[in-house]
Amino acid sequence: MTEARAAQTRGSIARAIRGAVSRYPWLGPLAALVVVTTIFAVLRPDTFASSDTLATMARQTVVVGITAIGMTLIIVLGGIDLSVGSQVALTTVVIASLLKGGSGPLVATLGGVAVTALAGTTNGLLVTRLRVAPFIVTLGAMSVLRGTAKGIAKEQKIDADARGLDTLLSALPESKRWMLLPPGVWAALVVAVLAACLLRYTRLGRHVVAIGSNEQTARLCGIAVDRVKVTVYALAAALTGLAGVMEFSTLTVGDPTDSVGLELEAIAAVVIGGGSLSGGEGSIPGALIGAFLMTVIKTGSTHMGLPNWVEEIATGFIIVVAVALDRVRHARR
Repeated sequence: MTEARAAQTRGSIARAIRGAVSRYPWLGPLAALVVVTTIFAVLRPDTFASSDTLATMARQTVVVGITAIGMTLIIVLGGIDLSVGSQVALTTVVIASLLKGGSGPLVATLGGVAVTALAGTTNGLLVTRLRVAPFIVTLGAMSVLRGTAKGIAKEQKIDADARGLDTLLSALPESKRWMLLPPGVWAALVVAVLAACLLRYTRLGRHVVAIGSNEQTARLCGIAVDRVKVTVYALAAALTGLAGVMEFSTLTVGDPTDSVGLELEAIAAVVIGGGSLSGGEGSIPGALIGAFLMTVIKTGSTHMGLPNWVEEIATGFIIVVAVALDRVRHARR
């Protein structure tokens, strides 16, 4: 009786864990993040396990993290955006150009975000009006926006006085240690909370999930599918523009060649965090966890003195495992 009762208890615990992971798919990536962080902290307690290292990793995650928030909305919708890296580069160029022309930091920031929001709106309109696959539309936009950035910058970096924007992600001085983290990190966390609330508690969020789950059914239910798609692509692009502002904060120059490959990092963060490339599933906390996990792997590998190729293999392995787990979850359903 005792063994039977113990087996029943273990079965109940296993079912509870599976239920929690099914309901909150980011719990798995969170566990992986804790394990990886613990391993590096044990192996390099003198350098990795410090508050300064944690703050540095948080700063390094902001650009990918904010981009991944917007990418989560698009992937849950059932789409994809391969142009986010070019959008970030274009944002840095626009901000630097405006600052160099005498505009204030607020105007330059709004100008950079507005340009990317316009690009995202255009992507959404092309996807909905021309019925072209998002992969093709955003692949073309990736080249168009990158070329536009190079044209504006005349194929060189634009130097400009940051006028305070460089403090968004810089290390905190002693007088501001009470903030714990730089303003850019807090801004990313606020954006994450707002995006999570939008996706979970608003009509737009419910429509996004419905379209990603089954677009035809969503149309039959009276959802304005095209309007939702355009809105999501515009909103995600605006978030990418914000990520571009943070990138300019670290670069302090407009660089048209910057952020090559950022789209793959953002997609990887979403997938690692439990998002499904089939649409209908994804979480903002999961995307941030995925982005931070990749930063931890990079930072830990550096502290261990490991070559770059080991870091890339580890990241790729985690991505493949995350996609495989997603497939297994769908098969069980």
